[in-house]
Amino acid sequence: MKQLISLYFIALFGLTFAQQELTLEDAVMQQYRKFYPERITGFSWLPNTTNYVYLSSDRGTLYKSSPVTQKEEVILNTKDLNELLETNLWGFYPIEFSNPHTFFMNNGISFYEVNLKERTGKTLHSLEDNATNPLFEPKTKKLAYLINNNVMMRDANSKIFSVTKNDDPNIVSGQAIARSEFGITGGLFWSANGNYLAFYQKDETKVHDYPLLDINNTPGSLNLTKYPMAGQTSEKARVGIYNTNSLKTVYIETQNDDDGYLTNVSFTPDEKYLFVAEVNRAQNHMWLNVYNTETGAYVKTILEETNERWVEPEHPAFFPCEEENKFIWMSEKNGFMNLFYYDFNGTLLDVLTNHDFVVKKILGMSKDRKHLHYTATGKNPMNTMVYAYHFKKKKSKLLTPVEGTHNVSICDNGAYIYDTYSNGDTPRKTLIYTSNGKMAKLLLNAEEKLNDYKIASTELGTLEAKDGTTLHYRLIKPADFDPSKKYPVLNYVYGGPHAQLVTNSWLHGASLWMHWMANQGYLVFTLDNRGSGNRGFAFESQIHRQLGTVEIEDQMTGVRFLKSLPYVDANRLAVHGWSFGGFMTTSMMLRTPGIYTTGVAGGPVTDWKYYEIMYGERYMDQPNENEEGYEKASLLNKTDQLEGKLLLIHGTSDDVVVMQHNLKLVQKFIESEKQIDFFPYPMHEHNVYGKDRVHLMKKVLDYILDHNR
Repeated sequence: MKQLISLYFIALFGLTFAQQELTLEDAVMQQYRKFYPERITGFSWLPNTTNYVYLSSDRGTLYKSSPVTQKEEVILNTKDLNELLETNLWGFYPIEFSNPHTFFMNNGISFYEVNLKERTGKTLHSLEDNATNPLFEPKTKKLAYLINNNVMMRDANSKIFSVTKNDDPNIVSGQAIARSEFGITGGLFWSANGNYLAFYQKDETKVHDYPLLDINNTPGSLNLTKYPMAGQTSEKARVGIYNTNSLKTVYIETQNDDDGYLTNVSFTPDEKYLFVAEVNRAQNHMWLNVYNTETGAYVKTILEETNERWVEPEHPAFFPCEEENKFIWMSEKNGFMNLFYYDFNGTLLDVLTNHDFVVKKILGMSKDRKHLHYTATGKNPMNTMVYAYHFKKKKSKLLTPVEGTHNVSICDNGAYIYDTYSNGDTPRKTLIYTSNGKMAKLLLNAEEKLNDYKIASTELGTLEAKDGTTLHYRLIKPADFDPSKKYPVLNYVYGGPHAQLVTNSWLHGASLWMHWMANQGYLVFTLDNRGSGNRGFAFESQIHRQLGTVEIEDQMTGVRFLKSLPYVDANRLAVHGWSFGGFMTTSMMLRTPGIYTTGVAGGPVTDWKYYEIMYGERYMDQPNENEEGYEKASLLNKTDQLEGKLLLIHGTSDDVVVMQHNLKLVQKFIESEKQIDFFPYPMHEHNVYGKDRVHLMKKVLDYILDHNR
């Protein structure tokens, strides 16, 4: 009887603590939902105080607290909010405080102001149904936005003004230009005090219309999008400046060719001048030009940079002091992205950082003007760390000693730092610490929600590239990994500029489907090759005029490493990637035939002459300037080299890598009498999202499981 009882409890214990199997559907759809580590929502320091606010996880309650107390105070809930605003909102949208008692909030259509001290609220603006891209100016409570291709403005009383009045659909105002290269994310820019509104405008008259098939109509119809392919006619860019007092618009008198790029727009603090980083079409020369905001007249070139490969400004001038026009410029001119301090005459006042690693972002200046805060990789390029530069001591101090991927917010007087981070061992940890590095308050130490699931293990390591540089890899092994067995490998690849797949963050930057795949008896391998991001100009620019060559060389270094492992089945290697990763997947299948049994390429570039000017010409120059490079990188002349099974996938409404890439490749495979597989995702754009993504990943992984034998 005792033996039976013992067996009962053993069985019960086993059932209780047995780990669940992760389904592919959950891996795809729940990584950033059910499994995403708990986090603090809506954290914000109250201006000019050391108090902070945050929201409940359901965004229904606004709390207030401070670093020196464990108490939290409810200051507003959704019911009270709706009573103040006379609305019926489901909860709080992102909020922005203008002072310790007043915040603004919007849902993209309606813009609200709430005064907590007076317990009042009002709707400032309610936009038309067809309005897009709103940009609120908190000091004046003005609102800029777009109606179709024109810029509109509402003043504090919600009176409407037309900033541009273009009937020609080829003239587009207020939107991102240059297909969002050069760090461009929007097309509207307020000056410091809201007296001026700058905006991008592009003339696409001579840019080819590219047809995308809409199958939802009977018969099908064409949606036309402007798509400037390499070597062809590009958009013509302008920057307008609207005076919100005189209601007049001027356009800057640009100094370079019509095919050039206007990037990184910023106003000086005194609102008298506009900075624009102008780049020639060849993208090897940049001029930081200054324009008069009243007239649009060219004032001077404040600095310029050239490089035989490329110059790519991605960050606007940062003005650390509201009372003067001295500025900080981010540049790679010394080999890594660093910070340089200039006066308004273009005189270099100081090299603030001279790191041999990458500065990522300027976070801001302390109110006492003593410290500049910024993020950088540090010595480990997989990290995102936070630093403070001390202007008087002329040196930087690391503020985040724990390695990982950090995101911080610093209170106005610099006394306290809010830090939320993750790394390979930490799903998420959130705390507040003092400026001298002492922890003041632990807010959250998130539990790993995947602990109850059978998750694969992850190994990180480094390899040496042909030129001696270090390459970082991630190897995911089955949860029940047995080193005495032989395992097939899926090589997941991207490999393109500005991307970094192996990071010191939750899951080491991996997708959960990789863990599912590992538990099907696979090793999932990823290597960040030369050309990928956060490693400095020398590492990243070796791909110039030869996309695919250096990248494949490094991926083959990864293959040799895999084949050296006693538990790798060297005869069962597969490769998969999307976009640039699709280009890499197809390139490796065709340029290194016989290495991989199976490849699945999503949305691949197959010939760079079909890709957009802004990105393609930076790395490859124009086709007539680099015929050999385009020919070598093209996959259309290599289809007879295919060995193994290849599945090509494309969204039929892809306006980033247009489907012509894949269709031309299929045509060439037919001409080469090579059998391949092709699968379209109707009406999807450059990737497949929503519930259809489960179908996509099942298609990809089943293909590999079925054919990598």
